[in-house]
Amino acid sequence: MMAVRLNPADHDWMTAPATRRVMSALDAVAPGGSRFVGGSVRNALLGEPVADIDIATILEPEAAKAALEAAGIAVHPTGIEHGTLTAVADHCPFEVTTLRRDVSTDGRRATVAFTTDWAEDAARRDFRINALYADMTGEIFDLVGGLDDIPDRRIVFIGRAEDRIAEDYLRILRFFRFFARYGQGEPDAEAVRACTAMTDGLAQLSAERVWAETKKLLAAPDPAPALRLMAETGVSAALFGEAGDADRVAALVRLGAEDSLVRFTGWMGGRAARLISHLKLSNAEALRIRKMTDPELSRTIETNWPVRAELEKLVYRHGNAAIADQLFLIFSATEAPVEGWGGAIAHALSFDAPVFPVTGADLKWAGIAAGPDMGETLRRLEEAWIDSRFRLSKADLLNLI
Repeated sequence: MMAVRLNPADHDWMTAPATRRVMSALDAVAPGGSRFVGGSVRNALLGEPVADIDIATILEPEAAKAALEAAGIAVHPTGIEHGTLTAVADHCPFEVTTLRRDVSTDGRRATVAFTTDWAEDAARRDFRINALYADMTGEIFDLVGGLDDIPDRRIVFIGRAEDRIAEDYLRILRFFRFFARYGQGEPDAEAVRACTAMTDGLAQLSAERVWAETKKLLAAPDPAPALRLMAETGVSAALFGEAGDADRVAALVRLGAEDSLVRFTGWMGGRAARLISHLKLSNAEALRIRKMTDPELSRTIETNWPVRAELEKLVYRHGNAAIADQLFLIFSATEAPVEGWGGAIAHALSFDAPVFPVTGADLKWAGIAAGPDMGETLRRLEEAWIDSRFRLSKADLLNLI
């Protein structure tokens, strides 16, 4: 077993004034009754950056709220029915949750009861590396064997994998997400067997939860191995109707495409557009995927991208992201590297398309009445301006009338 203490001096998230304010406020009421838990402890032990700080406490929500407010810390009841408050100190949020045990679960949500038993709280969590606690001195409290998994970055369910999954079927997708983000080596065999056997339960999950988890999975440095495993277990087919193309995602990773939407479209191909409604994507996400799966736009870009002037026209008409997204997908579909691909993507992302300098008011001043003639004239002038690589001035354009 590895060392069981963090040195606070090596972890500024532990020594930050905001962190000390929150922990001191809770300890003033229940000394030693609050500990860091989950991602912050896990990431600190793995040498990964710490983004969010979660705190577990023996104080019930109202007592925790009173303690924090007495210290001048703002409190928001973000998940009060499950014992969770969000404390905001010095503009930094901290999720503070009362120790809990599950009373009942239905595969999507749990009814909980508060407890003061740290072992009960640990037992209801998903993976052993997510059930590690630490106090302000850096002492680690491991009640489920999570420290054993840290050196080899193993993702192992707490207790029986089937039991943890039955409590919340989203944990199947979370297993692959954590394997993609933190795992290495061969995946835990028991976890893989349980995920394979219990894919039917995925059907009861909400689209919003599935999509949120999928985006996190695809944001991993290299999600391709996890996606291949999802195909082998039948999980991706159960969620999205097909296994997907993990090799295409691997190619996108090599090209430097980090965006989850681009990776999702490469993974699902043309099916990505058909999943927009199913997964309840936002309007902005839906628009991007529709552009990425537009065959006419793809053909236009594929034909014209080597010519910088043509690439600039495309960016002007469709936006930087739409063209860069398409270029990533086009280049990821080729077996051999395409010469000039990096420069093309960089130019698509960096080109600052100018604003067409002529308006209807300008044409009215030049004697053109509002109506079809004005619209046609504007269109013709804009085409001439684009063809000049945006160099013609307003005066130049008005002289063309």
